[in-house]
Amino acid sequence: MNALQDEMILPNGVILSNRIAKSAMSENLSNKNHEPTPTLINAYKVWSKSGAGLLITGNIMIDSNAIGEPRNVVVENRQNLRQLKKWAKSVEGTNTQLWAQINHPGRQAMELINSNLKAPSAIPLKTAGRKNTTKKVPEVLSEKEILEIIEAFGNTAIILKEAEFSGIQIHGAHGYLVSQFLSPYTNVREDRWGGSLENRSRFVVEVYRKIREYVGASFPIGIKLNSTDFQKGGFSEEESMEVVKILSKEGIDLIEISGGTYEAPTMMGKRKESTIKREAYFIDYIEKVRQITNTPLMLTGGFRTTSVMKDAVTSNQLDIIGIARPFAVFPNIGNDILNESRLDFITNIKKTGVKAIDGMMNIVWYESQIKRMGQGKKTNPELSAWSVFFNYLWLIIEHKLKSKSKKPVPSQELK
Repeated sequence: MNALQDEMILPNGVILSNRIAKSAMSENLSNKNHEPTPTLINAYKVWSKSGAGLLITGNIMIDSNAIGEPRNVVVENRQNLRQLKKWAKSVEGTNTQLWAQINHPGRQAMELINSNLKAPSAIPLKTAGRKNTTKKVPEVLSEKEILEIIEAFGNTAIILKEAEFSGIQIHGAHGYLVSQFLSPYTNVREDRWGGSLENRSRFVVEVYRKIREYVGASFPIGIKLNSTDFQKGGFSEEESMEVVKILSKEGIDLIEISGGTYEAPTMMGKRKESTIKREAYFIDYIEKVRQITNTPLMLTGGFRTTSVMKDAVTSNQLDIIGIARPFAVFPNIGNDILNESRLDFITNIKKTGVKAIDGMMNIVWYESQIKRMGQGKKTNPELSAWSVFFNYLWLIIEHKLKSKSKKPVPSQELK
């Protein structure tokens, strides 16, 4: 028997057809107006036939003034509802669910394409790179702005429900805004949003409650949460487990575990020696979390062989196997795992030899593979890193030019 073929019943009664999920990856495939494109939708049509029980989209931004990538989809009103419905219907006729991951980047908004960076506290990214080239100090969010962002999460969620996505995932990991509020390193506020863990977790709790208020009890809501930030003075493993308890009590339907930030990108390949044989980056942590919650757990990062995936679910260490980058290279991966027709899914990106460029290949090389899928092409393990880099550079330049000529837009539409 292959335990990965088993159904998963979520707390609200929704059933996932098996234990394989495509975790969120940045697709960077919107058009210039940040709407879903045929290429993006076609990529999900390919994945809908992959055999996975759950597909989670890449970042959907809740605010056009806070964007992580030049071609992120933005949902802040109903202007692109028709395209969103086409995206949601990409899984039509399959047993696969499509959840929309929604996000605000906070200080991790890409500086080159965002005029203002906003964050819980005025603490810049320590490292330079594609997210923040000048270590610019972000502006501190006011109480009013915090409440507006919480409302925006709910607003985006209800629009995506209307578009008929199967569920919502809050991005609460990898150093984005929710993660920034949780971390004592990035949140040094002295009001009700900072200080104690109760205060620092208030933002994510209020975001969850607002979304639940808008979408109702029967609509799945999940979260991607850091096991730890892997930064001195940051969000710790012990605090993460307390947040798991809090969100479980609130009634969240699925908790996906990851870890790291853009300053300490552990989610992109670093593992403790003790976990290498078991592949997954955060397996030690999730075994501890399994003891404190009955909420379904999904673990993403490092899974590459079918046998290890089966063992993880069979031993009840976790409920859902989250896989990201291999989905961009092996589009039929779910079926391959469930049928055991392929036993490993190793991916190796191509590099330029230039350290400053190769760091971003962990994301943009896979974005290019997803684009090939959406264009009806086969994925290409030999895809040139230099061609990927120059195409990405052009996207940034193009977005910057568009931003200079951008006219003011009406304030976001609320419920």
